[in-house]
Amino acid sequence: MFNHHDITRDACMLYGPLARHGYDWWWHSFTAQDAETGEDKPFFIEFFVCNPALGEDRPILGQLPENQKEGKHPSYLMVKAGTWGEDHCQLHRFFAWKDVAMHGDAPYRIEAEDCLASEEELKGSINITAEEAAKHPEWMCDAGEMSWELHIEKQIAFNVGYGASKPLRDAEAFAMYWHAEGMKSAYSGSIICNGRRYTVTPEKSYGYADKNWGRDFTSPWVWLSSNCLKSKKTGKILNNSVFDIGGGRPKIYFVPLDRRLLGVFYYEGKEYDFNFSKLHLKVKTEFSFEEQDELVIWHVRQENIHAVMETEVFCRKKDMLLVNYEAPDGSKKHNRLWNGGNGWGSVKLYDKVNGELIPVDEVEATHIGCEYGEYDE
Repeated sequence: MFNHHDITRDACMLYGPLARHGYDWWWHSFTAQDAETGEDKPFFIEFFVCNPALGEDRPILGQLPENQKEGKHPSYLMVKAGTWGEDHCQLHRFFAWKDVAMHGDAPYRIEAEDCLASEEELKGSINITAEEAAKHPEWMCDAGEMSWELHIEKQIAFNVGYGASKPLRDAEAFAMYWHAEGMKSAYSGSIICNGRRYTVTPEKSYGYADKNWGRDFTSPWVWLSSNCLKSKKTGKILNNSVFDIGGGRPKIYFVPLDRRLLGVFYYEGKEYDFNFSKLHLKVKTEFSFEEQDELVIWHVRQENIHAVMETEVFCRKKDMLLVNYEAPDGSKKHNRLWNGGNGWGSVKLYDKVNGELIPVDEVEATHIGCEYGEYDE
């Protein structure tokens, strides 16, 4: 059941109770090249929607003290964009619901002024001055400017299966859901960021597109993914491969399931599935995250009845940002959510044969999207 694209899971999920207490977001990350130097530069763009049923004439920002005093919960479309590297920044632009045109059903489409997101297109711009960023901490963002026009081709999907199926969505069983319609995606187009022009080409974009939705986030929060992969066994680039690991401590019916990750390695057409919601696979996961002076490091070991996958990822702290979101209830519990787009590391893959581990390959990974955070205590 692999590579089953399902754009119905990319539809907007904020109906029923989630319309008043819910978020939904469409995330995109990819690599571009500097038009002058040819140097790689990783970018991200996200359309984040929150509490549409609470909309007013202006965006309601949950971190604004007067909204907190009045007990108002956030309600808006937030267009988030930025870049990683030493000059990393995250930029936020907010729209009131009355200014948003949203086709929520599949294929989804969201527009507000010059910003647009759909299955195949991304357009928009954000411009935040240093004075504005300093004056508006409730925007939770940096200063900078970025505009983009991109086309997306979603090539390989990670469908988490029953865990985000319609019955469990309708029952709102989980606090946070996940679907990666384009865990391997090819992006093309152009970006202007802080005065420099970047070109995005499909074969060098190493793109990723997914979505999350629900009523709350997860802690710890883990995400690791790359499709810029090279086999150590053959020395060849793996053009039809991608891995994706996500999750943390999911909540089902408000009860936390302890430290569970969903993971998959699509290895040159063969699927290795480490999805804890597929009970017959008997998935076991161990993971750790370490913060050093200059680096952050993830170790993940996933095992099912057929295979073992061991993943180790590194990212430089100076290339990363602490990514900001507020929950639908207006709280902001993730204040140290490390987020990067140029991690590197390795994935070791083993088949299990008669109880023995047989090495399949050791894969070098670069351009890794990576994230880790825990709620403030």
